[in-house]
Amino acid sequence: MMSRLVQLLTGVLFFGVAASSAAANPVVELETDLGTIAVELFEEEAPITVENFLTYVEAGFYNGTIFHRVIPGFMIQGGGLTFDFVEKKTRDPIVNESDNGLSNQTGTIAMARTADPDSASAQFYINVADNTHLDEARFTVFGNVTEGMDVVAKILEEPRGRYREHPNAPNNMVRILNATVVDQ
Repeated sequence: MMSRLVQLLTGVLFFGVAASSAAANPVVELETDLGTIAVELFEEEAPITVENFLTYVEAGFYNGTIFHRVIPGFMIQGGGLTFDFVEKKTRDPIVNESDNGLSNQTGTIAMARTADPDSASAQFYINVADNTHLDEARFTVFGNVTEGMDVVAKILEEPRGRYREHPNAPNNMVRILNATVVDQ
């Protein structure tokens, strides 16, 4: 009887551990010139967007890209241009998932895109203010910064204006040196 109880408890414990690890959201670390930003990705709310982002991370696409659009009080954008402002070739755009209940609040990460809601590919931005007007404009939030908002603040403090064609780019480029999925 005791052996059966131990088996049952072990099974329940194993199932609980398996369920909790299956429920954990992926985390990506963006190692930059100024420090590391960790982002939790919300797979359940934005499955297509998260899969797309992770595919770019795992392919090393973001490594060497810069934060090319930095606007204090609004957001920092990156993930598509190289150090010399060359746009990297991306995969096809993804379907917009902005109706997922997530909002462009301070610290969230969302997909950058053109006027076409279904045009997001690789570029993303991190909100540095509550930008709820972007919810109405259908910009897809797919995660949240869990560590490194101090690094985001450092990026915001970088002087801008040196590059005529890219006036919102920091004068001293801030690169993503390495983007990796973190084991939890």
